[in-house]
Amino acid sequence: MKFAFFLSLFVLMAGSCIAEAPDFPWDLPTPHGGDSLAPRDDWGLLHQGKVTNDADFARRYRWRPTYYFMAPEQLIVQPAYVGGLQRDLRRLGYYCGPIDGVFSDEVSEAIARLQKNYSMRVTGTLTDPVRRALHLP
Repeated sequence: MKFAFFLSLFVLMAGSCIAEAPDFPWDLPTPHGGDSLAPRDDWGLLHQGKVTNDADFARRYRWRPTYYFMAPEQLIVQPAYVGGLQRDLRRLGYYCGPIDGVFSDEVSEAIARLQKNYSMRVTGTLTDPVRRALHLP
């Protein structure tokens, strides 16, 4: 009985340590590609556009399943997740605004158009079917 208690306590403590662990050098983004004329920011990171925004450098969880256990209300306040949502909506042609990590009315309208085209219930909010359609965690 004591062993099971201490084992579950250890697992809970280890999970919280994983979420708060410091960044290691191998976790930091590195520049890819050999094009010397490609646009880079002040840190030398390669970007597709000429400008970078705060969503590019927003803190992300390193452990992907962490996002699966979060409610949509928690996800839409995280700039990194909303930036990924905007990127995927733009990739499919539903969103044309800036990728800035802000859940705006344009993002809500893009989600509503996606829900209509995928025969989902049109609410304009981030739901689990929308996350699955965009392949987001």
